[in-house]
Order: sequence, then structure tokens, then C-alpha cells
Amino acid sequence: MGKTFAIILGSILALLGLLGFISNPLIGANALFTANAAHNILHLILGAILLVVAFCFSRNSVLWLKIIGAIVFLLGLVGVLAVPSVDGLLLGFLYTNGASNWLHLIAGVVMFVAGLFGKDDSNPVLSAIA
Repeated sequence: MGKTFAIILGSILALLGLLGFISNPLIGANALFTANAAHNILHLILGAILLVVAFCFSRNSVLWLKIIGAIVFLLGLVGVLAVPSVDGLLLGFLYTNGASNWLHLIAGVVMFVAGLFGKDDSNPVLSAIA
């Protein structure tokens, strides 16, 4: 189950990262969810990590869902607290806005919860520490 969640969520992150490089009204510089190239690359990297873990190290899928979910949630939290609801830079290099920050908060919780409730492929050692 953890592997399935990692594939689905990793694919969504990767697709969002790719979509950010194409002119569209949803993700981009002048879109509903503001993002620059660095922001899109971060989505691609996080999505790729989840996909690689799901396909090559499926026993660790729930652990990586929790890690990436926490990262995405924390980025959203910092964005909500530090970046104005209009557009601004998060951590000095990720262009974001209020809608994007709130989406990151929600997506981070979804990923983390998927990691909590997903089952790994029977590795008792990792299940005990994760």
C-alpha cells in the first residue's frame, strides 16, 4: 500500500513540476499557484525521489512518504508565515503565493498521513523505527 501511495503522489509531484514549465493558468509565474523554475525543479526532485523509492526500495515507501510529506508541509507553513499572500520568495529562491502555500500544507498532510497508514512490504526492522 505504501508503494502505491508513493507512486501516485510521486507521479503527481513530478507532473506538477513539469506542468510548471509549460505556460498555463494553473501553475507558473502568473498563474493561480505561483511557481518559478526552482519551485518546479523541487517538485520534480521530490516526485522523482518518491518514484525511485517506490520502484527500487519499496520497503521504504512509507518512511519516504512521511519525510517528503513533512518537508512539503514545513515549506507550506514557512510560506504561510513568511511570504505575503500576494507573490514572494520562500527561503530566498522559491517563488510562491498564498494559494501555493496552502496547497503545500494540505499536500504535506496528505503525504504524511499516507505514510502513517500505508503498509510497507514486510520489513519488520524499518516498520519498527518508522
